This record gives sequence, structure tokens and C-alpha cells, in this order.
Amino acid sequence: MRTRPLLLAAGLLASGLTPLALATPAAAAPAKYADDFNGDGHRDYAVYSYGPEDASKGGGILVTFGTANGPGTKTQFIDQASAGVPGADEANDFFGEVRTAADFDKDGYGDLAVSANGENVGTYKDKGTVTVLWGSAKGLSGGTTVPFKGPKGVSGRAADLATGDFNGDGHQDLALVRDSKAYVYRGAITKSGVKGSVTVLDKENASFWATALIAGKVDKDGKTDLVVIADVVSDTYIASDAWFVKGGKAKLYPGKTLRLERQNGNGGQAVRGGDGVIADFDKDGYGDIAIGTEIHDRGKGRVSVWYGGSSGPSTSARFTQNSAGVAGGAERDDWFGASVSAGDVNGDGYRDLAVGAYGEKIGTQEYAGGVHVLYGTKSGLTGKGSQWFARNSPGVPGPLADESLGHTVRLRDTDRDGHADLYVAGYNGSLLLRGSSKGATTTGTESVNGDIIGGMLQ
Repeated sequence: MRTRPLLLAAGLLASGLTPLALATPAAAAPAKYADDFNGDGHRDYAVYSYGPEDASKGGGILVTFGTANGPGTKTQFIDQASAGVPGADEANDFFGEVRTAADFDKDGYGDLAVSANGENVGTYKDKGTVTVLWGSAKGLSGGTTVPFKGPKGVSGRAADLATGDFNGDGHQDLALVRDSKAYVYRGAITKSGVKGSVTVLDKENASFWATALIAGKVDKDGKTDLVVIADVVSDTYIASDAWFVKGGKAKLYPGKTLRLERQNGNGGQAVRGGDGVIADFDKDGYGDIAIGTEIHDRGKGRVSVWYGGSSGPSTSARFTQNSAGVAGGAERDDWFGASVSAGDVNGDGYRDLAVGAYGEKIGTQEYAGGVHVLYGTKSGLTGKGSQWFARNSPGVPGPLADESLGHTVRLRDTDRDGHADLYVAGYNGSLLLRGSSKGATTTGTESVNGDIIGGMLQ
């Protein structure tokens, strides 16, 4: 699923470009990491940006290249003014705002699919396009436009992007949401274009408006599965649903639906969405689907966990800040679940879940925010033994005021010690809390550049 754009102060981007050293040429095999754009074996970080000194008119991608110890100092900026990238750098193109990674052409370098939702196409204003930027030893270089496949006049803007091998043929495919429907472009996807067919996923005769995607392996058949998150509207309510679509060799197989939240009445916020991941929280070999719906119950927020099995997702569980063992209490505008991320924090083999609650009030300070870590067990995720971190936690530096800590959270083992580290973004500074055998720890808490967290793809 996409990384939500992180609004950045101009000062974070004013450092300029660092010259790039050439990476060792990648072998003729798919990249180990989808977001390893220069093929050096380390994950890279790609954030939406207007470039050094905000020089780009229409937006672009600021890449920070990874090292064995996490983010490095070498960077690259690429936009529609860069050589080989389709289009032109024009105001309000929003090039790179939505993005996802895969090694589409299997050359050993990760590639990046990006939206340009303000791009004009022919006589259509703000029609929108999707472009694949190609990885190379120098980083991202050149691009190929993904063809529009939809009815004439329909918007080409991409609300979300996801990747996976949905038919198991060895080629990475691209899924996207356009005009409230999910489209799957089958690979191979190469510099010369999209080779495979395109499938449209839509529920006929239903007010089911797709808003977001989650891709991952839920069953054990080796094919990537897809979860389509959508708004469901009737005369009496508005709701959010998760629709499971099973990967298959010949076609995709629409399956069960899980109701995420519901608001009675015909008013309420449109594009309710939800942030989600697929990870094995109970270590049974099946992928479990975790989705945060921050809008639940007037912004109190909730996380729904849909546990995987041999025939797809089955049982489900719900977590709020009223759940046993979870710190605090569910209050209006806490926005619990606005951002979620999975990783093994304590190294016990079970995936754990970080849950942001950026609206949490601390004392008299509204929108101070914070992050919960729920731990995986044989029975699945549990609030028992969960952790809560905020600016007033011992060992966590920084102010409470106007912070919204936890608006973006990521779990990633950047120091490769077998424990996922907790990255937490805030508007007055962002933090890194290291993982350990006892969970996330504030010992040695580090301040980090918000670009790094914004550039971490799920």
C-alpha cells in the first residue's frame, strides 16, 4: 500500500543533493528489496518532495539511499524535469504524491510507481497519470507511463497504488485505485510498456467506492492477494469495508468482505479509507490483515485484524484505546489507527503492530499524540504487555505543543540486529526508538529527519 505524503518544512529539503557513488552492478535477478533502487542490497527511502529549496513546480521524489546501518547521506531528487521522465515539471502536478515500489523488469534494481494526479492529459485538465521510474546503479533514472485503462472521460488520478505477483507468473503486477474502482495491471511491466492484461475490480449493483489497497500473501499458495478498502454508502448510513480478493493464475477471485466501521445517517466524511498492512501476527504461516480506521466513532479510532487461513481471511478482532492492556482511553479525535506498521520488535518471531494516535490529548495539550505497540502471540495480537510512547514518556525528548506525534509510524530493522526499530513522525521532530528483546526502548532514543519516515514504504 502507498505511503501517505508527509508535509515537510522547506528547511528539511534545503541541504541539496549529495553526489552519488556508483553501486556495484546488480545481478540479472529480481531485487531482494522492492525499494532498493540502486541495487546495493539496502532499502532506500523515497518521499514526496518539491526538491532542494522547493525548486520543483510539480513535485517529485527525494530518495535517501540506505546503508548497512540504515539511512545514509547520499540523496537523489527526480521529477518531471529529469532526463527520460515523461511529461514536464508543471505547477500542481503532484508528481510522486502516491507511490509504491517493485522490481517490475527483474533487473535487480527496485523501481518506483508514482502518481501525478494534477497532470493534464490532452484537453483533460487534472486528468492524472501513473509513471514507473526505473532503478539503476545510479538510482532512479527515466520513466514509462502506465497506459490509462478506463472509460472515456473518467479520471486517471490514482488514489492508491500497490504491487505484487497476483497470478504467480514471476512478474510483479501493479494495482491502483482510479475513479473509485481497483485496476490490476499484470506484468511484465518494462520500459517498453505493460505487457499483460488489465482487470477491473468493482462490485456491481453496489455503492462500493474503492479508496485504498493492501497487498500481501494471506494464504500459502504463493500468489499475492489484494484487499480493497472502500466507502459503502446507502440512504441510511456511510461505512468502510475491506474486500478480500484472492490471487489466482487465471484470474483474481473476489471473496469475503469485512465491515470496518459505520456511521448512521447520510452525512459524514467521504473517502473514509484506512491504513493497513498484511503480516503474520500469530506465526501460523498465514498473512493477517490489520487495518486502522481513524475515523471510527467520531475519530476515536479502531484497528481491525482479520486473521488469515488456508481459504483466506476468517476470524477478526478489534482494538481500540479501551481494549484491555492498551494505554489511555478512547476519546473523540484521538485518531487511533491513522497509521499502522508491522515488524518483529522483540525478536520472538511474531510480527508486532505499531499504531499511531496523533490526536491524543496529554494534560491540557490537544493533539500531542503518541504511538502504541501491540505484540504478536500464538493467539494473535494482544493489548497485554503493549507499550505507549509520547513526548512525556521517560527518555523521549521534545515538546508536546502542536506535535501530532504518530501521524506516521514505521517499524523497520534498520540496524539489522533482529529487532524492528520504531520510527515515529511528529510535526516538531521525529524519533527513532530501537527494538530489543524487551520491546521498543527509549534508551538511546534518536531524533531523525522526517523525510526518512515519510520515505519508508510499507
